[in-house]
Amino acid sequence: MGKDRDHSSQRFHDREQRAKDYQKQLPGEDDAPLPPPVEPIKADENPDRNDPCSCGSGKKFKKCCGKAGG
Repeated sequence: MGKDRDHSSQRFHDREQRAKDYQKQLPGEDDAPLPPPVEPIKADENPDRNDPCSCGSGKKFKKCCGKAGG
């Protein structure tokens, strides 16, 4: 029974140490504030087949990212 108690005690202390280490990673009161969230970029609409591809390759959409799989 002594080993079980020692093992449980060690697991408890390990868990406590992990919790303390995690708390150290979080920003505190004296740290700089986090930057504001960034708005995601939204595409107005899907490009037509003959429009230039939005990935910047210079190819037409139908020959680049709009290519049918198969």
